[in-house]
Amino acid sequence: MNKLKRPLYINVYDELLLQITKGEYPPGSRLPSEPELASKLGVSRSTLRQALVLLQDDGIVRNERGKGNFVIDIAHKQDSIQLERLSNPMHKCHTQAFDRIDVHYRLDEDTNHTRQVLKRDSSTVVALERLYRKGKDLLAYGFTFMSMEVVKSLSLDLHDEDKLLDFLESQVYIQATHGEMEIKFTHTVNLADTKEILLGEEECFLLLESLYGEEEYPIMYNKFYIPQQFAKLKLNITN
Repeated sequence: MNKLKRPLYINVYDELLLQITKGEYPPGSRLPSEPELASKLGVSRSTLRQALVLLQDDGIVRNERGKGNFVIDIAHKQDSIQLERLSNPMHKCHTQAFDRIDVHYRLDEDTNHTRQVLKRDSSTVVALERLYRKGKDLLAYGFTFMSMEVVKSLSLDLHDEDKLLDFLESQVYIQATHGEMEIKFTHTVNLADTKEILLGEEECFLLLESLYGEEEYPIMYNKFYIPQQFAKLKLNITN
């Protein structure tokens, strides 16, 4: 049997991981540019990129297109576990903390699609969108359908943005008894405001979530768009 030679990019990976672990590049910091880093390590840019991809795959570094490579905050990364537990997946699967979440809503007539996802006929459907921001950047997007009957039964005030956002982000997960989730990958994000640009929108994980209470129909149906560069999806698997 021929002995396989250890690829050079693995050595580069190990060296960068050591530097990150030692605090030379602390959490949240930007790594040097690829030409500078390749020069420091004495390797080609193609070899460096292979090592960076591996660091990204392992959730140690994230790449922000046009900005560079950043060290992920390990403490925040550990929050990205237990996707199988009932709580807001956006805050478990997104590697960034948000400065602000904007919420908007509109009233729609029910359609075949809403009847399918909400599993009931509705007099009116409330369509809500959440825009997750950090500074000037839009880093994630959420879209929700709720029947007006559910909104009324929960006494939700659609005009009270703070309480509405608190319900969507946290309280509904306390009230819900169970949920269903499907994970997809998409290259298309349809924002209501076409002037808005989701960073990394060409490559997004799409989490389709239905939350249930005691009734047979969902309290709400959510669509969460998380750009791949900010995504950390992890499941606990037990016997």
